Amino acid sequence: MIGRPFPNQRGLDQMSAMEAVIVLNAGYEFMGLISWQRAMTLLFNGKVEVVKESERTVRTVSRTFRVPAVIRLIKFIRQIYRREVPFSRKNILVRDSYFCQYCGRDFTSGDLTVDHVIPKVQGGVNDWTNVVACCRCCNIRKGGRTPRQAGMQLVRKPFKPTIMEFINLYLKRRFGVGLSEILDF
Repeated sequence: MIGRPFPNQRGLDQMSAMEAVIVLNAGYEFMGLISWQRAMTLLFNGKVEVVKESERTVRTVSRTFRVPAVIRLIKFIRQIYRREVPFSRKNILVRDSYFCQYCGRDFTSGDLTVDHVIPKVQGGVNDWTNVVACCRCCNIRKGGRTPRQAGMQLVRKPFKPTIMEFINLYLKRRFGVGLSEILDF
């Protein structure tokens, strides 16, 4: 069929808003982001249809093509694993919008760590409701204590995001617009 639909996952952080294309399943469910080059390949191979075009164009020697902003797969791809957002450091940072959840400052990915609200040494678990994005200074200050013990307060209570909440958080952080704005015709 298409092979791996998102081979460029590792490079998505380097893509600009003009280069990323939203991929929807045949039933219009969000699947992910791919490069505009991969999107054009899928389009020319008849694997997708364009839902919305971007303002960007690509020129060949004899033709000019509009680059898609949103594409939909022709054939449905079953996604059992997509029922919930996977728990990972990167997804914690996206959920928390790259803000330290103690001091409230905005950071880049490399300047943030993840912190267990209730430390593991005190029986804290490794899940969405106990892990937050945290800058190095706040993490050192908090140490192996709870926020109350350290005299600190969370900016926002940690939560497990739904797929749609996560997609909107990711797109707003990455491109400055939510899914509903992108799909707004």
